[in-house]
Amino acid sequence: MLSFDPDKIALPAGHFINGKHIRGQGEQLAVKRPSDGLLAGELYQADAALVDEAVSVADAAVRDSGWASCPPRQRGAVLKRWADMIEVDPLLAQLESLGSTRPIYDVVNHEIPFTADAIRFYAECADKYSGDVLPTRDVSLGMLVPEPYGVIGAITPWNFPLSMASWKCGPALAAGNAVVLKPSELTPFSTVRMAELAVQAGLPAGVLNIIQGGGAVTGSALVAHPLVRKVSFTGSTATGARIMSDAAFNGMKPVTLELGGKSPQLVFDDCGDITEVAGRILRGFTANGGQACVAGTRLIVQRGVHDALIGKLIELCQGFRAGVTWDESSRYAPMIDRRQATKVASVINSARQQGAEVLVGGQRFADTGEGFFWQPTLLAGVANDNPAVQEEIFGPVLTVQIFDEEAEGLALASHPTYGLCAGVHTKNIDRALRAMRGIAAGTVWINRYGRSGDFIIPTGGFHGSGIGKDLGRQAFEACQRYKSVLIDF
Repeated sequence: MLSFDPDKIALPAGHFINGKHIRGQGEQLAVKRPSDGLLAGELYQADAALVDEAVSVADAAVRDSGWASCPPRQRGAVLKRWADMIEVDPLLAQLESLGSTRPIYDVVNHEIPFTADAIRFYAECADKYSGDVLPTRDVSLGMLVPEPYGVIGAITPWNFPLSMASWKCGPALAAGNAVVLKPSELTPFSTVRMAELAVQAGLPAGVLNIIQGGGAVTGSALVAHPLVRKVSFTGSTATGARIMSDAAFNGMKPVTLELGGKSPQLVFDDCGDITEVAGRILRGFTANGGQACVAGTRLIVQRGVHDALIGKLIELCQGFRAGVTWDESSRYAPMIDRRQATKVASVINSARQQGAEVLVGGQRFADTGEGFFWQPTLLAGVANDNPAVQEEIFGPVLTVQIFDEEAEGLALASHPTYGLCAGVHTKNIDRALRAMRGIAAGTVWINRYGRSGDFIIPTGGFHGSGIGKDLGRQAFEACQRYKSVLIDF
């Protein structure tokens, strides 16, 4: 039985610094449950002084504990124990489901295993990837020697709190760094429990610290801190640009930025079984209520399969129902809060004013109180300059555009701002590879839409969708700096 009573869950208090809970003081932030809008708890926002304490603790801990200098396999062993504890801890799943948009069924069956496996992947990286011996003169020895940065500042979004934390903490800790992590102020609780489990698994106290607060105060202080040598952020493009600027003005520190997206799903006449393709497209824009940077929210479909595909999508969209995230029968996510629901409504209204037709959905589910569950929505008759095509909505809204020739479809698939992901649906391998080459995106999925458990495949965007990569060997290597060494015999 996965269902639980959210009012009976003990929430972890405040910040987690040096292995201890710190409630804090100062400005209070109210944290509400997305499913019903009721108060879940309150936090004290970390000011610059508390951020300084967390970073200073991390800087001392990574040196004094020997975490940075211990044999890599020892670091890997701690991370593996941590992953095992994450996988079996019942409170962690409940905290994630209570405070986020993630239904408990999805958390237990997908989010928790994904988070644990990501950490295991980086535990294995700890002693698998290293430096290099370089070809130099025969009287010299050239080497490239990797070293951890020291303290890495990580900022994670509200849409997938646990898995995003594993993306940041896994490679950074495996490479020998300390981490100061700021989760979203909207979803703060599960990450604190995750850090508790890390200490129980053997991670030295202070090597992973959690600070709570908003981006303008807490996040800015973290990015600007002189002892933070690298920053990793997942979130909006606008916030990523500010972080990039702040990092440049406060120590010229490197950044990894996984940012917004407005990803196309390009469907050709030879896509195969329409029901199967419709299911892929549906999952691509409705997963987590459409609140994912990789959501495939622009359907670009060849005329020959348009009617059949749209008919099937309308049928599938009408099968959703709303339900609180702590009920194990729920499968559909609410909007994170009123503000996000208002944004979805605003973009749909603007799209309609510019000629869009709502084929299905277009409004909230009825009788959901202060829980903002938005119906899966299809918008047809949209031109390229329509706001629903241009803007990242972060809701379950799919625009529909029709093309005749391949070149026309590829042109529609491009976007002036974003280049995070794309989906291509065709049984013609030549066409699939031409589309892969022709679409400017950091990830292209062919005859699927969405990530797998193959953590070796990195993710990251082009253009306004980001800089650098999460996941893969690349994320591990980005958590190290490389020193060139030349020795004359």
